[in-house]
Amino acid sequence: MLVVKKFGGTSVANKERIYNVANRCIEDYKKGNDVVVVLSAMGKYTDELIDKAKDINPNPPKREMDMLYTIGEQMSVALMAMAMNHLGVPAVSLNAFQVSMHTTSVYGNARLKRIDSERIRNELEQRKIVIVTGFQGVDKFDNYTTLGRGGSDTTAVALAAALNADSCEIFTDVDGVFTADPRKVPAAKKLDVISYDEMLELATLGAGVLHNRSVELAKKYGVHLVVRSSLNTAEGTIVKEVGSMEKMLVSGVAADKDTTRISLIGLKDEPGVAFRLFNHLARHNINVDMILQSVGRDSTKDITFTTTEDNAQEAVEIVERHFHEYEKIDVEKDVVKVSIVGAGMQSNPGVAAKMFECLYDEGINIKMISTSEIRVSVLIGEKYAEKAMNAIHEKFSLGDN
Repeated sequence: MLVVKKFGGTSVANKERIYNVANRCIEDYKKGNDVVVVLSAMGKYTDELIDKAKDINPNPPKREMDMLYTIGEQMSVALMAMAMNHLGVPAVSLNAFQVSMHTTSVYGNARLKRIDSERIRNELEQRKIVIVTGFQGVDKFDNYTTLGRGGSDTTAVALAAALNADSCEIFTDVDGVFTADPRKVPAAKKLDVISYDEMLELATLGAGVLHNRSVELAKKYGVHLVVRSSLNTAEGTIVKEVGSMEKMLVSGVAADKDTTRISLIGLKDEPGVAFRLFNHLARHNINVDMILQSVGRDSTKDITFTTTEDNAQEAVEIVERHFHEYEKIDVEKDVVKVSIVGAGMQSNPGVAAKMFECLYDEGINIKMISTSEIRVSVLIGEKYAEKAMNAIHEKFSLGDN
């Protein structure tokens, strides 16, 4: 049996936790299993690297940031291999070059193209635990790239798919996937099972348990995915295809504070305007999320969209440099996207109305609305985030499911 285990930064934050992870992996190894371990940087080390970079250059090149980021994971895997060897179990650490993990060349948000599994398989055949750097890859020009914050989850799932692993376990500092962030919603309850689609929506919408692209890969390749705590032996949450009889109306509520609203006012109300605007943004790799077009006056219209805080300034600069078809641009940073997710929503009308009623009862104004078959998202003032999450959680009785 081959298992892939991924541990986040808090799980390897210090010597005690490194040895805790080492012992958990060795337990599986001693059962006769092949074990591949994926690690993030220790604790808040990546944040420390960002601070160091911005102290040198407030606007550092993305290529150099990726070069810098890789230090964190390489330190983690090397120390973990040392710990396992000290415990009498052969282990080897590998970075993205040594595997190799081939990616696109979009620095800071690269996508995996393929993984060469030969080196890992050779090490496993020698009965070693293989410890791989998460979050990083190598592009066709032999430059280091990174997969975006949380990208170690994607590394682990991609390895599980490439190696045809029997299981991929994602270890975090919480017991699994909850109906809401338990640090913000005290009534939140752990889910035993959640569907790939629901987990993908929650991950995309700000639930920090899993990287959204890791869920995409797990669904595509049918990877058996489990989210559990590194600090205890609780069963965790299984992410899988869920039959219709198991579907709950609403599975969870999430809030994404990494959101900025940008409005272009006074655009010409004619064909092609939206295409030209979003084509410029796409060519510069700016992802947009919620989009709202409204009719103005005197043959004009307004377009409002959201993007991440990291992309907001660049998005504004791109619009000002390449797109001159508006009268005014307005930017609002103090917003949050609050969403409900549930596969059962597809066959139950009135879910959105119930959510809107809840926000009305709390006196919370809605700025934008976006929906899909299994999701309803609203943009509201950031200061209302926790109030909205708790009220919605109670309204849909999520803790009682």
